Amino acid sequence: MRWPTLVLTLLVIALQYPLWIGKGGWLRVWEVEKQLTAQKEGNNKLEQRNTGLEAEVRDLKTGYEAVEERARFELGLTKPDEVFVQIPQLK
Repeated sequence: MRWPTLVLTLLVIALQYPLWIGKGGWLRVWEVEKQLTAQKEGNNKLEQRNTGLEAEVRDLKTGYEAVEERARFELGLTKPDEVFVQIPQLK
């Protein structure tokens, strides 16, 4: 009576191994779901960044205000007969 019980127990363990630990097992599925969630969060952040960049490109292509603003603040350019005054900020 002991041998059949032992054989059946080993058979159940052998059948359960691929379900839990094997290539397509539950542990792997949980791990891949975590990776998928992290990737979706990263994609959402990148989509928001891309939306902002698209708006900035659209502004630069359609109007001169954005180009003028960049020239003033990034390059320090001024218009003729214009005086540039910079006030340092105290921290």
